[in-house]
Amino acid sequence: MPTLNLQVNGRPHRVDAESDTPLLHVLRNQIGLTGAKLGCGLEQCGACAVLVDGESRLSCVAAASDFEGKDIVTVEGLAQDGALNKVQRAFIAETAAQCGYCTPGMVIAVTGLFQRGPSPSDADVQEALAGHLCRCGSHARILAAIDRLRREG
Repeated sequence: MPTLNLQVNGRPHRVDAESDTPLLHVLRNQIGLTGAKLGCGLEQCGACAVLVDGESRLSCVAAASDFEGKDIVTVEGLAQDGALNKVQRAFIAETAAQCGYCTPGMVIAVTGLFQRGPSPSDADVQEALAGHLCRCGSHARILAAIDRLRREG
């Protein structure tokens, strides 16, 4: 079995996995990072989102071998020195989670969005969240968290 070298949350990880093993499976089953979720398994719900070189990417289908040499950040890696990042704090302030299943993917997508700039347009927000589904109805609170982030700059 091939060995893959992945950089996850600032740390190197050597994992034995077939080159076509989905990144999500490696993150959850071999590295022990369970924040990203398996929702649809078809890259259509966004629950499996991670940041790759600063961009939100879905990980449930994409081969782990495609991510060698890239900087992968999971929702667990967003907090720095025990302090939540600004997106996590805004989600908490606006109670932007109900069941919480989609929340890690949404937080990742919004983090990627705000890393590109402090005042994304409505079109930018729609594009960033287009591939993310929330089945329990937290959309309004997620948008409120985004508005809070825009106001805070």
